[in-house]
Amino acid sequence: MPALTPDALTALIQARHPDPFAVLGMHADEQGYLWVRTVQPGALGVEVLNEAGDKVLAALSSVQAEGVFEARLPKTRAKLSSSGHKPAYLLRITWPSASGPITQTLPDPYAFGLLLHETDLIAWREGRLLRPWTALGAHPMSLAPLHSTRAVAGVRFAVWAPHAQRVSVVGDFNGWDGRRHPMRRRVEAGVWEVFVPQAEIGQAYKFEIVSAQGQLLPLKADPFARAADLRPANASRVAPALTPPAPRWPAAARAQAPQAAISIYEVHVGSWRRRDNGEFYDWDRLAAELPGYAASLGFTHVELMPIAEHPYDPSWGYQCLGLFAPTARFGDAAGFARFVQACHAADLGVILDWVPAHFPTDAHGLALFDGAPLFEYADPREGFHRDWNTAIYDFGRNEVRNFLCANALYWLEVFGVDGLRVDAVASMLYRDYSRNAGEWVPNIYGGRENLEVISLLRHINGTLRALVPDAIVVAEESTAFPGVTAPPEQGLGFHFKWNMGWMNDTLAYIHEDPVYRRWHHDKMRFGLTYAFSEKYALPISHDEVVHGKGSLLGKMPGDEWQRFANVRAYLGFMWGHPGKKLLFMGQEFAQTHEWRSDEALPWELLQQRTHKGVQHLLRDLNHLLRHEPALHQCDDSPQGFEWLVVDDDAQSVYVWLRRDTQGRPLMVVCNFTPVPRVGYRIGLPGPEEGSASAWVEVLNTDAGLYGGSDTGNASSPQAVQALPSHGRSASLVLTLPPLATLFLSPAS
Repeated sequence: MPALTPDALTALIQARHPDPFAVLGMHADEQGYLWVRTVQPGALGVEVLNEAGDKVLAALSSVQAEGVFEARLPKTRAKLSSSGHKPAYLLRITWPSASGPITQTLPDPYAFGLLLHETDLIAWREGRLLRPWTALGAHPMSLAPLHSTRAVAGVRFAVWAPHAQRVSVVGDFNGWDGRRHPMRRRVEAGVWEVFVPQAEIGQAYKFEIVSAQGQLLPLKADPFARAADLRPANASRVAPALTPPAPRWPAAARAQAPQAAISIYEVHVGSWRRRDNGEFYDWDRLAAELPGYAASLGFTHVELMPIAEHPYDPSWGYQCLGLFAPTARFGDAAGFARFVQACHAADLGVILDWVPAHFPTDAHGLALFDGAPLFEYADPREGFHRDWNTAIYDFGRNEVRNFLCANALYWLEVFGVDGLRVDAVASMLYRDYSRNAGEWVPNIYGGRENLEVISLLRHINGTLRALVPDAIVVAEESTAFPGVTAPPEQGLGFHFKWNMGWMNDTLAYIHEDPVYRRWHHDKMRFGLTYAFSEKYALPISHDEVVHGKGSLLGKMPGDEWQRFANVRAYLGFMWGHPGKKLLFMGQEFAQTHEWRSDEALPWELLQQRTHKGVQHLLRDLNHLLRHEPALHQCDDSPQGFEWLVVDDDAQSVYVWLRRDTQGRPLMVVCNFTPVPRVGYRIGLPGPEEGSASAWVEVLNTDAGLYGGSDTGNASSPQAVQALPSHGRSASLVLTLPPLATLFLSPAS
């Protein structure tokens, strides 16, 4: 081991040496004698012990640089063995303390060989490492130093920082001193690695990075951390070793198929319920209450707004930085895994909101991670999102694509989650999204589509379909981009797409005073002109009940009775319409004020008959959805829908049939005025066309138990008459309740 030059000594003590493994640890000099060198700033002394730790081989001398210790082993012990192997050894370090010197005995971190497989590193560089979370990040394990058979416990750290001049891991295990554990650079992929003996589960850590220009960057959290500090702290935490993949939901394949009844309860975990002192529920408390509640109302799924670690509560999780770490707000990853299993035990699927479109620029996060654009596009016309003041992932970079695809797989495999809802897909698909002319970069063909995103989404969805075939991926996509739910070979490969157009049109209609609704009649029927072009979910999500938009009840016109009746009629319309259902928490009992993310839902409203009635209706609608195949089996097929009355704008009435795969119908009738309509005639196919001879009312949103006036047709089956109407050979006469939706089934 040659002596260090003054410059090399300075670089070593400043943790700026480009190759610390070349000068630290045990090395042979030209004569074959062994030397040991270590950096231990603040230590009183360092000794080299044999592997058993019961004999001192040498006392290291302090070099003329603070904290650098080195020594040549005695001649009788220093020669290399005939095979060229070096002996295993330990370091005993003496530290000062208020109560007197203390010692620490441990293996030398620089006595360990290469940690990551070269094939994994090359696969990462090329964007095809299937599960990189098993390689990168912090992993508790036991490893043996070179030339030793004695494995020691510690943590293997690895991080991608290809532009960095130097990377050290700092944390509770080394006094947050970047000179103690500078990492080895693996040139194959720009990944840095080190094994830290005696580092432990639960300890905090970050990466200290020197940029290519020699700038010491703010400490960076681990992009692959599986646990993190509770905000406002932002360090990563060493998580327990990975366990086998979580069990899958046995019902997933059946319950998530296009023909299945799907009704989703969207939840913001931090404000669904809170403890009496205002603190968050933890995962176990949520597991004890949320699955049972959602299941009792007949929902098939819960969808959680983002639970990945994020620094800022009012972002609701949509500006996340720790994509692999369930947020510490609600407990640890094991608690989240128990929550998922509790949902499965209640026969509920779990969908997570997932945010691959952008990330915040907090100094400890992904932005300029190694001193240069890495996770984000370099050009701000591509890499900065002005709507949210966030960075945009570089969707064309192999490693970033690998990072995002792996993260999607991680939640499904590791925790047994049943689906992902992908946020802000439209912002990803278009390079000119929310940009004026000249403020965006066209694709290679001069167009506005982001071709890199299209290929990435196809890749992610294809990967998930192959590896987790019973899972679903849902797109929040607000444009007419073609083939969103077509298979990856022909389209983007999502299983479902939020129908944002339907949501906007129908909420605009229902907000109108009934006296004016006749002039907006088309808004409620327009969605049927494209309802079968994709596999749709109908969303009344959190976005529709915040930022001054009011709650669902708050959108409704009229006096109190009319407002509740409007809510009930609208929910009936929604549940009778083709498409899977999604309702944000609180709307199931007609919350009065809009959603407030910093407090629990107003559960006390359920003491009032009107609110309890809406909740009862929602339960019955979900029951009907589950048990009437006509309401879900042909959601994406025009064979499952037929208008009966589509043009009665004067009376604001809509009537249609839903059919199951066998052709069996269910009738839906909506009256969106507060006027009861007695003797309302509806044209139907005649008996010669196989039509039912009588129909029975199976649900009426105006029923008294829901808070309505109890007007309707429940007393007896309604007979079909041989009297033509609406261009049909027969007809049915009904009493239409005010502001209500009816469901009628053929009498058996």
